[in-house]
Amino acid sequence: MKKATSLLLLFLFVLFSSFKNTPARPVSRIEYRADSIMKLMTLEEKIGQLNLPGAGDFVTGQAQNSDIGGKVKQGLVGGLFNIKSVAKIKAMQKVAVEQSRLHIPLIFGMDVIHGYETTFPIPLALSSTWNLPMIEKTARIAAIEASADGICWTFSPMVDIARDPRWGRIAEGSGEDPYLGSLIAKAMVKGYQGDLSHNNNIMACVKHYALYGAAEAGRDYNTVDMSKRRMYEDYLPPYKAAIDAGCGSVMVSFNEIDGIPATGNKWLLTDVLRKQWGFKGFVVTDYTGISEMTAHGMGDLQTVSALALKAGVNMDMVSEGFLKTLKQSLREGKITQKEIDDACKSVLIAKLKLGLFEDPYKYCNENRAKTEIFTPENLNFARKTAAESFVLLKNQNNLLPLKKNGTIALIGPLANNRENMCGTWSVAADFSKPATLYETMKAAVGDKAKIVYAQGSNIFADEEMEKRVSVFGKTTNRDNRPAKEILDEALKVAAQADVIVAAVGESSEMSGECASRSDISIPDTQKELLRALAQTGKPVVLVLFTGRPLTLGWENENIPAILNVWFGGTMAADAISDVLFGDVNPSGKLTATFPRNVGQIPIYYAHKPTGRPEHEEDQFEKFRSVYLDVPNSPLYPFGYGLSYTSFDYSTPVLSSSKLHANGSITVSCQVTNTGKKDGAEVVQMYLHDLAGSVTRPVKELKGFEKIFLKAGETKTVSFIIKPQMLAFYRADMTFGTEPGEFEVYVGGNSRDVKKTMFSLEQ
Repeated sequence: MKKATSLLLLFLFVLFSSFKNTPARPVSRIEYRADSIMKLMTLEEKIGQLNLPGAGDFVTGQAQNSDIGGKVKQGLVGGLFNIKSVAKIKAMQKVAVEQSRLHIPLIFGMDVIHGYETTFPIPLALSSTWNLPMIEKTARIAAIEASADGICWTFSPMVDIARDPRWGRIAEGSGEDPYLGSLIAKAMVKGYQGDLSHNNNIMACVKHYALYGAAEAGRDYNTVDMSKRRMYEDYLPPYKAAIDAGCGSVMVSFNEIDGIPATGNKWLLTDVLRKQWGFKGFVVTDYTGISEMTAHGMGDLQTVSALALKAGVNMDMVSEGFLKTLKQSLREGKITQKEIDDACKSVLIAKLKLGLFEDPYKYCNENRAKTEIFTPENLNFARKTAAESFVLLKNQNNLLPLKKNGTIALIGPLANNRENMCGTWSVAADFSKPATLYETMKAAVGDKAKIVYAQGSNIFADEEMEKRVSVFGKTTNRDNRPAKEILDEALKVAAQADVIVAAVGESSEMSGECASRSDISIPDTQKELLRALAQTGKPVVLVLFTGRPLTLGWENENIPAILNVWFGGTMAADAISDVLFGDVNPSGKLTATFPRNVGQIPIYYAHKPTGRPEHEEDQFEKFRSVYLDVPNSPLYPFGYGLSYTSFDYSTPVLSSSKLHANGSITVSCQVTNTGKKDGAEVVQMYLHDLAGSVTRPVKELKGFEKIFLKAGETKTVSFIIKPQMLAFYRADMTFGTEPGEFEVYVGGNSRDVKKTMFSLEQ
């Protein structure tokens, strides 16, 4: 009775304090409520709100007696992450709000990256849809499912620009372009958060702030070093877009910036994030980000914890540096009480925005958990999304779509591999639920055709390499027979077939965190399988599983059809069958450039010109900026993707050749479906500033529209060009425009475009 009474008193105090006269300084009602709560808190309890430990592997009933449970009772925990299920979350929340002194609720987070139990394509694949409403809806469904299971905070979206496909976490972002990446960041924040007063929205956390995708040599957690100009022009825009969209929290990256780790970088976390961008939410570290600054060479745990707090970190994930050292640092004058209060207030405001003080069990509705997760409607949408993310890289002689007759050989280590369909960072997924490609292809053809199967090879010849990627409950289904025996079996199966479908590439954990690769080709044992299949003389369709751009020079030369299916999530196999047999016409477009070889990396379309530019036709000429052994151009450019039909573009037409400072002009282009099938096309617009006070990229994406055209149909696509689209960071680092000549390009990818010109007037 005493506990219930004190809980009621806290609630009434918080509620009625919002109706008092506002204090002299201008603060919002929610800030005033946070201040009111803090007046009741001890120093230890304030520091406790800054502590975000991992949940551990406890089950319901053990919450009170666990080490974490004990700390929660003492008010020494602000939140927990990666607990799954209403029962477990409710049990721990009950400890917080019924057994701690002030009954302050916990915030519960999870890595809901590309879906919850209904898993959507990996983010790099999602970006390849170029379909912003679809991407937003995947976040909306993920929020509904996660919130139905007790989660109120997701560590997503990941918006790191990545131009080095050796970096495994390129799979978790939206590719290489800041314009497209910014639009996707905004869409995902909107999808997750919506109106936080509802119990089916969750707080977003944009990550990894900042520049994490530019790790040297593509090696995860490695050093990042770049100019301020490149930061502001290329890498910071997607983070700012998420902030402008109202993202409630920010996760700090592992890398250093200008010699100081991001977790302790005051310029990054205070000067840019809060002062320049006006961020009002809270900042959380990544896993052990504070303690890792010791390995960076920044000092012991007490020193780096104080550094992080003073820089602007509000919540310490796992390190417990704040919990263990801030009180001593305060006594020694290394930090101030205000810095602790500011951090605590940021966390409390987030909980108030989520409505956790009014209803700590807002996200703990068992009925929702039973009815709103993994629904048929969600699965159907996941299937549609996956199919739209696939990118057709090659289709010689219209080998695809396949006919549902004869005998089709399905061969490869990913052809009958259930656990690897969802892709990396599928934290909440049940890996037993996705179908295999073998199962869905058999179902698709029924009794009209025969599907024969063989594994053909392992993922790697080296068993130790396979162990490195057999993690998080995902096995590679290694066959321990001799490699020749596995291959010979596949060739016997292939001999029976009219056409061969080879399901090869990366397993799901060959990309993602700590999955950097120095060689981004298809592993040798799988390439040997492909060579042997090609030598049979049968037509071969390569169904490519990957979480990154790969080097596919031999495959492009020797395999007639290549369909890049990334990792499509729960319904990946169903969607692959839909596209293979033509029930869906592929429309995905690449958002990351595919290099010819690793020597071209980093490679991206929006590069700067040199004083000795290469020939557009890739011809070699001495004393040009070229390689001796390979053209400068990529194998597949940004924005590239084929269809089962074809599209023709007219020369773009401008409404005026002059753009005035307060005006706009329109560029229009007619797009015609010149093939025999209905299909969708992503019409892309790029701009090029011919001369400026600083060098400008050769092209910059500034608009796109995804259109659907019936066979033979023509549509006019128009883009409005306004002066602000031409703004950039000038020589003095002010942001604005400069008058001059501009080229405008319109086409189906960054390479195959038609152009016209206009001038921006003073």
